Amino acid sequence: MISLKVKDSMTETQTQIEYKEVTVTLINELAEDSYCKEHMYEFIAKHGEDAFYNYYVTYVEMGECHSYEAVDTFIEEFSVDDLNSFEDSYRGQWESRADYAENFVTDCYSVDFPSFIEIDWENTFENLDCVYVNGFVFDNQF
Repeated sequence: MISLKVKDSMTETQTQIEYKEVTVTLINELAEDSYCKEHMYEFIAKHGEDAFYNYYVTYVEMGECHSYEAVDTFIEEFSVDDLNSFEDSYRGQWESRADYAENFVTDCYSVDFPSFIEIDWENTFENLDCVYVNGFVFDNQF
């Protein structure tokens, strides 16, 4: 174990924390590649050293490509261990479950409904293998 001084960005205080040698090595390597140490420390505090070692680079790549809010929501709904399935699962950000269901059906099926037909898109969403969390839609069949 190696002890590092970690600065808390909220309180501006430093705390001495012990990390595994492999964790410290990865922190230093990533810092040399312009990764933010504070963000790494926050990730470790929230998800643990093993998750940091196994998933942090993927977390950053997915966060920069899509959004950190989407990735964090995915991790909260599923788990950090499922992070490699994020891109297969992520269906975007939507105003409502009904909006996603309508878009999904109209994009996937060439059905021309007459204007007098009313479709309950909210219930249609219930029939899809998806979850809607904080505006984000994830396919839960990964």
